[in-house]
Amino acid sequence: MPPKKKSVFDFEQSLAQLESIVKRMEAGELTLEQSLQQFEEGMKLSTLCQAALTDAEQKVELLIENAKGQLESAPFYEEDDDD
Repeated sequence: MPPKKKSVFDFEQSLAQLESIVKRMEAGELTLEQSLQQFEEGMKLSTLCQAALTDAEQKVELLIENAKGQLESAPFYEEDDDD
């Protein structure tokens, strides 16, 4: 039996699906059962997207090098000093 192919996660597609679910739920035209099913699917997609973002953040942190050529962590965005 051939090995199972690992499914490829498509972040953009999953995010679009999540946005579509939110729009359908906000429209208020779903039954309670449909809303619960959509909510469950949305939670799964949200978890997958969050994991993908965390993974990407970790990869970026590993790629940032300081002047000595050592790897260091850096934030994705500039923090405001006004807070």
